Amino acid sequence: MSEAETFQPVDYELLDFGGGRRLERFAEVVVDRPCPTAEGVARHSPARWREAAARFERSAPEQQGRWIFAAQLPDPWMINVGPLRLALRCTPFGQVGLFPEHARWWRRLPEWLGSSGRFPSSSEAAAAIGPRVLHLFAYTGAGTLAAARCGAEVAHVDAAKNMLAHARANAELSGLSAAPIRWIAEDALKFAKRELRRGARYDAVILDPPSYGHGPRGEVWRLSKHLPRLLELCAQLTAENRRLIVLTCHTPGYGADRLAEMLSAATAAGPPGKVESESLALAAADGRSLPCGAMAVWRASDPPRGPTSHSISVATATETACSQTPRAAPHEPILSAEESHRALAEDGMRPVGR
Repeated sequence: MSEAETFQPVDYELLDFGGGRRLERFAEVVVDRPCPTAEGVARHSPARWREAAARFERSAPEQQGRWIFAAQLPDPWMINVGPLRLALRCTPFGQVGLFPEHARWWRRLPEWLGSSGRFPSSSEAAAAIGPRVLHLFAYTGAGTLAAARCGAEVAHVDAAKNMLAHARANAELSGLSAAPIRWIAEDALKFAKRELRRGARYDAVILDPPSYGHGPRGEVWRLSKHLPRLLELCAQLTAENRRLIVLTCHTPGYGADRLAEMLSAATAAGPPGKVESESLALAAADGRSLPCGAMAVWRASDPPRGPTSHSISVATATETACSQTPRAAPHEPILSAEESHRALAEDGMRPVGR
């Protein structure tokens, strides 16, 4: 399966950027948003900016702002990303529910996880589950669903219940509601520590930490302070059978080289592997490239060889999904389907995928 056939965001286009902003098309909706990496750059097609149906304004980075709408938008609206179908909406922080630059690693997961890139159908029997993946700061779930599509069992962790609800809705839209995914509303650092104490182990970790954030119980996350410790925990959680660690970041000052250094330090002990890093970018319609953060990837020296030893007997994909719940601690904050739809309603978003 080629990169072009896997998780390609065919409904997305970076139309233009410049003047500290970027103009993008997500399916049928064109949005105009702030973009620090576009500061000091001239726009290529000024007339195209009049196409924007929504423009986001804010007074300072990391602050809530407001959307100015030139036309009424569906809430949510849909976008296709390869085999996935995702719901998008305008949020108070200027996001829409998708980081298209991450498609760079979504489409490489089949190779990295050693899978066929196909989620088993409910009629297929399986003697073992695929790799166990921990996804931290998992947002609206595109990466989680890409991993599940590869046959992985995923722990999807995000501090915001409304984001978990959005991710579960995306799973329904993408035909993966029966995939073995745990939806966990928790602080990433706290969850990783608890998993280590419980003896939980994973084959892969994916994380996209923000510069700053809060956990569901007021926990404070600061990337500069907490990322090194979190990477150590990720290395310990994967020490037995590590296949992959994917670290992405959009924080200024944390480029590809710095992420690679931090990931190399955290994984110095344990299974043999190598760290590769690269800058993330989006190609504009005019051929220019817009920087969009960086990525560092630890990969095992030996390629994966099929299912891991974390095995259970299952009859169907639906039963596999149900069998994951007992693994949780008694008080682990797993979000039920009912709670997911309630969180969406409280956030002003209609449930989707039903």
